[in-house]
Amino acid sequence: MSVTIHGIKNCDTMKKARDWLDAHGVAYAFHDYKVSGVTPQKLAEWCAALGWEAVLNRAGTTFRKLPDADREGLDQGRAIALMVAQPSMIKRPMLEADGRLLAGFSADKYAALFQKG
Repeated sequence: MSVTIHGIKNCDTMKKARDWLDAHGVAYAFHDYKVSGVTPQKLAEWCAALGWEAVLNRAGTTFRKLPDADREGLDQGRAIALMVAQPSMIKRPMLEADGRLLAGFSADKYAALFQKG
């Protein structure tokens, strides 16, 4: 199974997700989108699969510090532009596993995704 976890290295939720994967013997590649960036095309794929509202991290300080004008009237195109410019606004982690995609970390969802059988 090909697994890639996308996120930011120094994030508590990312640490929980990586620890879960390690504890369950799941091999994965890590893509730090704060260091390596993320393409508008990749974000568009994620938004098509989950909806842009699930991909945009509105709870983070980066989003909350935006001027009101940037936060109001968002649509997918504007949300993608914001996330490309400031990858900290992308939900973490984004986990891709053989064509399946999960946003955020949930031990139960990871277990269901990787269950054997």
